[in-house]
Amino acid sequence: MKILGTILKFILFFGLGTTILYVVFRQQDTAYQAQCVIDGVESGECSLFKKIIEDFGRVNYAWIAVVLLCFLVSNISRTMRWLMLIRPMGYNAGFMNAFLSINIGYFANLGLPRVGEVIRAGSLSRYENIPAEKLMGTIVVDRLIDVLSLLLVIGLAFCLEFTTLWSFLNARMGQKNGQSIGLLQHPVIQGILGFGFVVVVLTVVFRKQLLALSIVQKIKQLAIGFSEGLASIKGVASPFWLFVHSISIWLMYFLMAYFCFKAFPPTAHLGALVALMVFTFGSFGILIPSPGGMGTYHALVIAALSLYNINGSDAFSFANIFFFSVNIFFNILCGILSVVALPLLNRKKM
Repeated sequence: MKILGTILKFILFFGLGTTILYVVFRQQDTAYQAQCVIDGVESGECSLFKKIIEDFGRVNYAWIAVVLLCFLVSNISRTMRWLMLIRPMGYNAGFMNAFLSINIGYFANLGLPRVGEVIRAGSLSRYENIPAEKLMGTIVVDRLIDVLSLLLVIGLAFCLEFTTLWSFLNARMGQKNGQSIGLLQHPVIQGILGFGFVVVVLTVVFRKQLLALSIVQKIKQLAIGFSEGLASIKGVASPFWLFVHSISIWLMYFLMAYFCFKAFPPTAHLGALVALMVFTFGSFGILIPSPGGMGTYHALVIAALSLYNINGSDAFSFANIFFFSVNIFFNILCGILSVVALPLLNRKKM
């Protein structure tokens, strides 16, 4: 039954990812066909799929190598940070075992979102004789630090590019019956705000009944567990280096987006602030449960690049170049190599 459940989950998430990717492709293909009509290009010569293939041929792969190097550096920093979280429990795991386990975890996430965290803990537990549940606790802390880091990145992006984002939202949503209106006057925004107000009022009025619900108790216990996990950071020998490695991870992620701009001619002129916004939007796409962010990453990167007048077909090509270079090629390559190398490295132990 467990195997059947795993297969069904894979089919579900893979189907979700491919469906979103297909919908995004169809939307961009429709826009591309319309542009071909305007430009006087014959329909037989107008193919978005063909354009994407040609765009891959225009890529400067020296810059892609730099992107992959940044990803490798981020994984090294993630490994060092994980080891720092493990040591306060009295265990000294090996760097290579931890590094290879992280690569296997990323590889597993391509099949089933978030299952990579369990695989990562299980792999290291097997070869370092550390209880898997304790390792899962350190991974919770690791991910909590990532959540806080992402919130800071989002805040930074919206502060630095607030005008651009606000103009975009007003342009896209600030229309009613063909006339321009303020964003806060849009019925959708008003509906969201009204719904939120009702939820807050009902929560205050029925707080005792809500607190008695089992699901609320579970959420409460989860929140307590997260806070306890976050408090375990106090046991880290060097909080300074924990901070340095956390900065390194997210700086490398940002540089990956920036250097990928340089690899693709239509985005080569874009600067660091644009990379920050695209990286922020793309991060949301990766968080949504589809294999490696398939489809969701593409949709949000296209939305971000549209803020800076990059047409949809070029934005779609950029998203594919990044996605297939990092999430597919590099994670699969490193994952397979790690699956092979981990038992070979520990053959004497076993």
